[in-house]
Amino acid sequence: MTLDLIDLRAARPADCEALASIHSEAWLGAYRGVLHGLDLQRMVSRRGENWWRGALSRGVNIKILSVADVPAGYATFGPCRLTNTSMDGEIYELYLKPEYQGLGFGRRLFEDIRASFLEQHGSGLAVQVLSDNTPAREFYRAVGGQIAGKSWHRIGGRRLELLIYIWPRRSL
Repeated sequence: MTLDLIDLRAARPADCEALASIHSEAWLGAYRGVLHGLDLQRMVSRRGENWWRGALSRGVNIKILSVADVPAGYATFGPCRLTNTSMDGEIYELYLKPEYQGLGFGRRLFEDIRASFLEQHGSGLAVQVLSDNTPAREFYRAVGGQIAGKSWHRIGGRRLELLIYIWPRRSL
């Protein structure tokens, strides 16, 4: 019998409904007031079950976190797309349902992904965070991220600043 109530594993097609739900709840919680309502709603509505099925079929790395058999969070990750960081890996997204935030589950998910990059002997890990997303900035700072630069993303006619956090190999 196991007493571990946290399960971290690669997402499967059967998880697509849960992934869509986690994405919707997390994004609405994180970006309400940061993004315009209509823009946010459009972005959330694009990520239904079919989008997640397609991501899995394309080979996107998706890890799902469950607490007591209830899907609570996910992360997507893979090769770094940020050419100016010299990092090999990137976390594209890491989100938890609001009721699971602030309880250490995000740290557990992050550390699991970070450990997998360490095993691959990569140069390090990067993540982009909206500057206006204070809880995410605080989270990545708390897990040892260093700000290495800025980037910009356009959403609905607005230009939003992104901060780039890195974890070089020596800090992994």
